[in-house]
Amino acid sequence: MNLTQNRSSSFQSWLLLIAPFFLWGTAMVAMKGVLSQTTPFFLAGIRLVPAGILVLLVAWSLKRPQPQGVKAWLWIGIFALLDGAMFQGFLAAGLTRTGAGLGSVIIDSQPLAVALLSRWLFGEIIGFWGIIGLGFGVFGIALIGLPQEWFESLFSAQSFSLTLNNLDLLNSGELLMLLASLSMAVGTICIRYVSRYCDPVVATGWHMILGGIPLFCMSGIWEANQLIGIDLQGWLSLGYSTVFGSAIAYGIFFYLASEGNLTSLSSLTFLTPVFALSFGNLFFNEVLTFWQWVGVGLTLVSISLINQRENIGKTLHYFLVKLLSLYKRTLAKLSSTI
Repeated sequence: MNLTQNRSSSFQSWLLLIAPFFLWGTAMVAMKGVLSQTTPFFLAGIRLVPAGILVLLVAWSLKRPQPQGVKAWLWIGIFALLDGAMFQGFLAAGLTRTGAGLGSVIIDSQPLAVALLSRWLFGEIIGFWGIIGLGFGVFGIALIGLPQEWFESLFSAQSFSLTLNNLDLLNSGELLMLLASLSMAVGTICIRYVSRYCDPVVATGWHMILGGIPLFCMSGIWEANQLIGIDLQGWLSLGYSTVFGSAIAYGIFFYLASEGNLTSLSSLTFLTPVFALSFGNLFFNEVLTFWQWVGVGLTLVSISLINQRENIGKTLHYFLVKLLSLYKRTLAKLSSTI
């Protein structure tokens, strides 16, 4: 009976762990057609502010404490600036200048920054297998999101060189996507400090509201006709992305980030493009190429290596000790017979 309960609890914990990345991936699919019906900054704001209000209502119903004191609001403000306004703002601006594939690769490489910052600030051990796993993950999402011609042109050095020369980082959206990735990484680190002074779920709600207000202001100044082109399907997609892709996903993610290992949790971000590709294939008949299937496989291997990095090291050490012991006993027997 206890074994069954433990298995059920473990399965529920696993579902909770991957839920944010499943919701982010499916929200990307839901938002695919909406960007053509509205404007980027308005879209970013509408994903944050209503979701933040919803999170605060849930927190209020659960009687979670509101922020108290200057330090709590200061950290929430920093959190809102980094993960709210800057991340969503750079992301929205970058989407208008770069392809979704290349943009998603840059965004989803942020576990590297999280791992390095967590090692420096909190002493989290990455380890050899963790480093290998991060490398597999970045290469995997590169195979998923980058133009397939890039990898085919690896067999032709001259062609690949020309492709890279055509990539002007400063005059395209890649730099904005990189800034978005770094903003999200630092925001993920920031939640550890926020949770020292405020409930992480409540802080998530407030940071979405405070971070979304500047985006609405920028939309009001630089954009027009934000609502005219949105049809019923677009509003349904916006609703899904706001409620599930923002409120629920961010609430779970930052709650877990406030308590768990940031390197392991952030590595699951590699799953986001996998879910996006899978549901894009299901709803839009998008066909995965050979390189994308390889990327999906490497991504799953990466997550396994990162999250099991300590167990892998212990298991290998155990077998090496056993092998060395067997070797010594064999030598001893050979010596005795001689």
